[in-house]
Amino acid sequence: MRGRLFGLFAIVSAVGLIAVADNQIGLAQTEQAPGHGYSRPARSRHGSRSEVIAPHGMVAASHPLAAQVGLEILKAGGNAIDAAVAVNAVLGLMEPHMNGAGGDLFAIVWDAESEQLHGLNATGRAPYEINREALVRQGIERMPGTGPVTWTVPGAVDGWDKLLNRFGTMTFSDVLAPAIAYARNG
Repeated sequence: MRGRLFGLFAIVSAVGLIAVADNQIGLAQTEQAPGHGYSRPARSRHGSRSEVIAPHGMVAASHPLAAQVGLEILKAGGNAIDAAVAVNAVLGLMEPHMNGAGGDLFAIVWDAESEQLHGLNATGRAPYEINREALVRQGIERMPGTGPVTWTVPGAVDGWDKLLNRFGTMTFSDVLAPAIAYARNG
């Protein structure tokens, strides 16, 4: 159970922070702030930061190619939600043990226009017949931490769809195109 909770947390964390001050990312304005090289040294000798910075937005992810995909989505006119879904899909290829279509998804979205906070719990659904009463009939008094009773259908793809339909500006196929290209071509 602890491993599953860590994996779910990692999915949320891996999407990272995507902050957009303005929906327009100027393609001609790609200069970086002083002191911000593409590959700044990290505090640990085992890794480096994988952030991508532009004048009107930022994408942070646990893999530099995923962060770059997020920035490209923003440059193409997408918003933070479009970029977050694209990043999560790409991370499913780069870090399949932590992210992707085979997992769950949680999201908190601030809608600046309506000034409302929205939450999405896209954890997988349990099978219809797995409920407390059914478990008690089987002699199970306490939910086990492992085994078939604990399995769910992954909810990430449904979560991506819900996020894009409600808050996104790009099509599902356009947002997934970078992940599909990496899957096909490496």
